[in-house]
Order: sequence, then structure tokens, then C-alpha cells
Amino acid sequence: MLQVPFIRENKEMIIEALAKRNLDAAGMINDVLSFDEARRTMQTELDNSLSKSNKLSKEIGELFKAGNHEKGNLLRAESKKLKEFEEGLKVKLNDKANDLQQLLYQIPNIPHPSVPTGNSDEDNEEVFAEGTIPELNEKALPHWELAKKYDIIDFELGTKITGAGFPVYKGKGARLQRALISYFLDKNTEAGYKEYQVPHLINEASGYGTGQLPDKEGQMYTVSEDNPLFLIPTAEVPVTNLFRNDIIKEKDFPICCTAYTPCFRREAGSYGAHVRGLNRLHQFDKVEIVRVEHPDTSYEALDGMVEHIKNILRELKLPYRILRLCGGDLGFTSALTYDFEVFSTAQNRWLEISSVSNFETYQTNRLKLRFKDKNGKSQLAHTLNGSSLALPRVLAGILENYQTEGGIKIPDVLIPYTGFDTIS
Repeated sequence: MLQVPFIRENKEMIIEALAKRNLDAAGMINDVLSFDEARRTMQTELDNSLSKSNKLSKEIGELFKAGNHEKGNLLRAESKKLKEFEEGLKVKLNDKANDLQQLLYQIPNIPHPSVPTGNSDEDNEEVFAEGTIPELNEKALPHWELAKKYDIIDFELGTKITGAGFPVYKGKGARLQRALISYFLDKNTEAGYKEYQVPHLINEASGYGTGQLPDKEGQMYTVSEDNPLFLIPTAEVPVTNLFRNDIIKEKDFPICCTAYTPCFRREAGSYGAHVRGLNRLHQFDKVEIVRVEHPDTSYEALDGMVEHIKNILRELKLPYRILRLCGGDLGFTSALTYDFEVFSTAQNRWLEISSVSNFETYQTNRLKLRFKDKNGKSQLAHTLNGSSLALPRVLAGILENYQTEGGIKIPDVLIPYTGFDTIS
């Protein structure tokens, strides 16, 4: 969430920057400044009235002490009217502050200067590509047919139990899934990320803290109506909220976390090969990395996260590319995002497997996540997160790219985790 003083001092720059998102933000920004001006006027009026009430209270006490009850009672009546006025003003001030807060929730983060202008996938900028796309024989199958052929993932059984988008992993499919989770966590902890096990349900405060609410409420599953709890869309949400309302010591930077969780998303369904099989699910597994950084080092940390994920994909020997997302594709809370995509040979298309983002102070302003600088002044930290990695499309890439006429080979780096080298 953008800070009001920052908006006040950088109005034109913010409007211009948000135009990269194809958003005409002038109206919202002007409303923020208008609401804030009204709020500050009310606050000044309240402060002046409270100051007058305090003086009256002292004067009333002195008058009664001196035996001047007549004037004391007159001032007491005046004081009572002031207090009634102040109570009404407090209600109006609270309403205005809430209106301002709700308006601020609707304004997305400012894109980093390096974010390209555009509004579609075609405008995303490829910044890196690596790996050799294997040549498959003409009998090669997409992963959903391989899953059925080798009886390792059952999409129909998942539909029977829950609905579309909830697959059941079986036998070597389940073991390969577990192997990937363990491998990703091991790679992350070896790189200095502390492992956490976190709740799979969050409250409203957590959703607002990382920006899922109110922007993505329609994409989350609600578990309780009276006291709403939400199934997590990613481990980013509970992990980042571990530090909500914290004041961090500067010496504790960087804070590096990793966690495995299932993820739940009520994304609207559609039809076609691009959403078949593991391409789009309502429940899927993901290993996440989260960093809390000093503002001076957050973009260096972002580059380090990108390199970390590159190394994992190199070990898996999957062909991939990295895209810098354009303004129109950028997530609501992100200042800069790199998407990793693996090439699905059998589908002849790229599949997103990770997003790595720097949110700068957008989340920490919501979270009230601060640190004390060398001068003892409180400042907002920066938060970053990335998928390391999302399992469904990594698994799809392995099944399709490693398929042979005799079965599906397992990447060498995963064999110690699976205990087998082929699915046949």
C-alpha cells in the first residue's frame, strides 16, 4: 500500500508510473489527497477542541476550589457541549480514515522503472533463456496422457472426490511429487533459507497484510463466514505475515524463509489444451521462498533469488526462459516480477513455473513491518517472494521432456529422493 505522504509529495510521478499498468489513476490519487486533507482538517479541529477542553477543566476546578460555583457550572455546561462535539468529530474522523484506507487498498504498487510498457503476454520481455529443447518422437504424448498411461495421476478420481482441478497422485507419481518437494526444500535450506511449517488457513488481517484482500478475495476459498478464514493461495501469505507488526533490528537482515504448502485458488475454469491436466489446478503444491530485506539491498537480493532458481532448473536439466513482466501483466502488489517458464515439448508451449517479485514497501506498509536505521528512525523494510518451485508444471515438464519409448526417465538429481530412475 502506498503511503499518503509519499503520494502527496510525488503525485504526478505516481500517476505517470501507474499508467504503465494501463491504469488512469489520476482520479483515485486526487481522491486520496482530498480525503487526507479533510482528515487532517478534522484532526486539527479535534486537537484544538481537546486543548480547549483541557483548559476548561483546569479553570472549572479552580473556580469550584475558589467557591465560584455559578461560573463553574456555566463552564461545566460549555465543557459538556465540547465533549459531545468531540465525540461526534471522532466518529467522523474515524469514518474518513476508514474511507481513505479503503481507497488506498484499491491503488496498486508503482512499477519499477525497468518494467516494460504493455498490456499482454506479448509485451513481456525475455531476459534470459537456457537449456536444449529435446526432440521427441512422433508418438510423444502430453503429460495428461502419460499420467493415464503409467497410472501416476488420476484426474477423474479427483473430480469424483472433489471436482475438476483436484488431481490424485498415485504410486510413482506420488513419490515423484514428494521427491520434488524434498529436493526444493533442501536446495533452499542449503542456500540459507530457514524452513517453516505454517498454517494453511489465514485470517482477514493476514490477507490484507500481503495484499490478497481486497484485490483477490474472489480467487480464495472462504472456510468460515462469521469469522472469515481463507485457504491460502500460496505460502507467501502466512510466511510473510510471521513478521506483521514487527520492528526488526538492522543487523538481522536479510531474513530468508522457505516453506512447502498446498495452495488453493478459485480461478475461473476454461476449456482447451492450455488448461488441461496439470496446467491449471484449484489445489496444487508449491515450495516458496520469502525474504525481508533492507531497502538498500532488496534488488540485489532479487537478482540472487533469480540465480538460485536458475541453478535448480539447471540441475533438473529443463529448458526454461525468464521474462520481465510488462506493466499490464504485473501483479497488483509487485514493483518488479520475473516469470520463469519451462518449455513443454509435447505441448509445444511455455508453462509458467515461478514468479519472483520485489514488493518494495507495498506489503510492509500494510503489515507495519519496520526496522530501526542507524539513526534510530523507524523505516519500512522491503519484502520479496518467489516460487522455488511450483510443482504441477515442473512435473508436467519432467513427464513430457523426459519421456522415451520405454518410459519416463527421472532427472539424475531426483533419483536419490525417488529411489527409482524410470517410470515404466
